[in-house]
Parts: sequence; structure tokens; C-alpha cells
Amino acid sequence: MLRNVSRKGLRRRILGLGLGKEKSASSFSQFLKSPTRLVSLDHPDIWTLPPPPTTASSCSNSTASVIDGRLIAEEIRLGIASEVRRMKESIGKVPGLAVILVGQRRESQIYVSKKIEACNEVGIKSISTKLPECCTEDEVLNVLTSFDKNPSVHGILVQLPLPPHLNEAKILNAISLEKDVDGFNPLNMGNLAMRGREPFFIPCAAKGCVELLLQSGIEIMGKKAVVIGRSNIVGLPTSLLLQRHHATVTVLDAFTRNPECISSEADIVVSAAGVPNLVRGSWLKPGAVVIDVGTIPIEDPSCELGFRLTGDVCYEEAVRVASVVTPVPGGVGPMTVAMLLFNTLESAKRVCDF
Repeated sequence: MLRNVSRKGLRRRILGLGLGKEKSASSFSQFLKSPTRLVSLDHPDIWTLPPPPTTASSCSNSTASVIDGRLIAEEIRLGIASEVRRMKESIGKVPGLAVILVGQRRESQIYVSKKIEACNEVGIKSISTKLPECCTEDEVLNVLTSFDKNPSVHGILVQLPLPPHLNEAKILNAISLEKDVDGFNPLNMGNLAMRGREPFFIPCAAKGCVELLLQSGIEIMGKKAVVIGRSNIVGLPTSLLLQRHHATVTVLDAFTRNPECISSEADIVVSAAGVPNLVRGSWLKPGAVVIDVGTIPIEDPSCELGFRLTGDVCYEEAVRVASVVTPVPGGVGPMTVAMLLFNTLESAKRVCDF
């Protein structure tokens, strides 16, 4: 036992393990199996692409009800618009959101235009800055700094993904905690994870998923929930938020063995892997609630924009097994935008003490 070892003897043991001052810092941790830096474990999630669905596209045998994310989001936006008007009438100020778009990705341009349009609809002031694909980190950081110093800006959003030559973590961490309406700051995420703590903001997609469940009258407490995907943007915060609502949560990633078996035992399945048709009917427990966060653009010349959006969940199979599903598009997407507006309003109210 350690308590029976004298100080001199303990020092001898430590020196023998390479822990003395005489040893280098690199040898200090050689007696541990854990890596010195956890980021060395951060392997990319590369999912095996599933075969295309073989079932008929008709949903005539559907047993599931469909959550209308657009309708729920519209009701929330009406409430936000009313509160923005009250704020303007009372103190002469309105919330302000600044958006930074880097590059020419068509999907990103569409998403940003939708966010700006949504701001205009509810009376939130929006400012957007577009930077070329070849811009430097310093250029992005300079724009962030200017928005951070602007008192009329209450929320700052950097549209993701960024070009690969830019350090995404460094840029996101440069957004001040008080204006991080996307909720990606490590302090926001840490406070979300810890009981008894309040984050400044809950990440929009995660908040949108849980709000869909609550608005639809779906019980979360005590339920088995599976979150497929563990990204910092959706999977991680969604799993943390579900835990705060007292669900028993399992997170599946590309390294999970028998994911189909694990997922098929869940009462609630939230998929955010970004892999089209990954979640098949066999992945679902009869009567499960399915929230599909996947929004993968698939080239389709027949569509007006040149592409269509599809989800992680094979919708035609899911509606035959689940009790409740969300469509793509029209499910989580509109709710994510609504939560962004909500976070921006909350930020402005906090700053203005309203």
C-alpha cells in the first residue's frame, strides 16, 4: 500500500519510473498508457456508405406521423418578431446579427441568404461580410474583431465549413463568449455538459432538435436516446442536451461496432452523421422517434438550384417503422435558423438589460 512506503522509498520509486527532476518532460509520462495529448486520438469519422434503398419510394404503408419543422419554426419566429418589436418600442434598439461567409460554396451562400432573410422577417438587423476563398486567417480575425467591438452587433456567426487552409477552431474561439450565438465556444460547450451550469447559448441545431421533441409532446426523461455522429456542431451538443433532459444517451460513430443493433434499441434516434440513407428501417425500433439532422446536397439537374437535400435517414423505410419522423428538408433545418434568431434576441436582451 502507498501509505506504508516512506518518503525516501517513494522518491526512489518515482525516480525509478522516470518521474524525478533528473528526467526529461517527455519521459515523465512514459509510465502511463494514456496519450500525452488527447487530440492524437481524434481520428476522422469515415462511415461506410450504405447500399441505395431497394424498397419502393411510395410511403403508402406509412405508420409514422411527420413533424412539420417549418410550421413549428414559424410559430417561434412570430414570437421572436413580437419580442423584437416590443424591444424597439421600449428602448429603441433591436438585436443585431453579423454573418461571415468565406468562399463561394453554393450551399453556404444559400444558407447564409436564408439566415439573413429570416433576420429581416423578424426585425433583427443583419450584417454580412463575404471574403474570398483565398483569404488569410488574419483577414477573418480582423472582421471578427470589428464585429466584436460593434455594440449594435449582439451575435456573430461564421458560416461553416471554412476552406481547409483556415484554422476553424482558432477562428471560432476568437468569437467573444457573449456573442457566440452558435454556441461553439468551448466554455459554452463545457457549461452545457456540466450539471448546475448555464451556457450563454445552446448550439442551434441541438436546441432545434430538442425543441422539436418538446413542441411535439414527446417525452425525453428516462428514454433511451441514440445520437449518430459526434461532431462539435451537432452530435456532441445534442447528446449533452439530451442528457440535461435526463435521457440515457448513447453516441454512435464510424468506429462503433454493430451500430444497427444499438440504434434499434433506442426510443429516440437523432442522426447527424452526414451520410445519405445511413439509417435504414432495420436500425429503428418499432415506434421510435426519429430526428434527421442530415442535410446532404445531392446533385440533381432537375432541381431549380441544381441539387436537392437528402438526410441521413432512409425516409421511405423509416416511416414504416417509426412513430414520428422529421423530413429533409422541412424538419430540423428551419428550427436551426429559428434557434439562431432566438439566441441573437437573448444576447441583445442580456446586453441591453431588457
